[in-house]
Amino acid sequence: MKTDIFDLYKLMERDYVLLAFKGSITSELLSSVFQIMESKMEDLKDAPKIRKRVFNVLVECLQNLYHHIDEFEVKGSPEELAEKKSAIFSISRTPDSYNIVTGNYIDAANVADISGKIDYINSLDRDQLKAYYKEVLNNGVLSKKGGGGLGLIDIARRSGSKLDYNIREINEGFSFFTLTVKILKK
Repeated sequence: MKTDIFDLYKLMERDYVLLAFKGSITSELLSSVFQIMESKMEDLKDAPKIRKRVFNVLVECLQNLYHHIDEFEVKGSPEELAEKKSAIFSISRTPDSYNIVTGNYIDAANVADISGKIDYINSLDRDQLKAYYKEVLNNGVLSKKGGGGLGLIDIARRSGSKLDYNIREINEGFSFFTLTVKILKK
């Protein structure tokens, strides 16, 4: 299949994409993305309050990718293993909102846990979300990967929107997890 770069350009233009990336997520990449987005948001002249909210949600979303990509034991080629360790994200800006979309492979054993957490977070109103954040912050329990479980809660609080997610089963061992966060420019 031959890809026409102009078609990709038009697709990104149509969807208001400011930045998109697919590959390995490193701390150096994150630093560069944060600098680029800070500069882009300044140029776009949104209110400082909006820029701060977007930037904070972006940091949480990308740090989640960095810290929570599942490790896989993959039989096959090095390319297959590299694909499982890579992720994708895009940041777009419509007239009404900023949209941050992330995607990565997850171990099938983690699907129920992630779905349950997001569904619970989405069931809470603003005040309940604030109380739940404080509860998790004070319980001091860390996950296997060293996080306290605050990332998704913080994303929901700061975005002011429900978290939209999709989990596509790839095979019995792993799935592809997509998180879409909308930050309204209100």
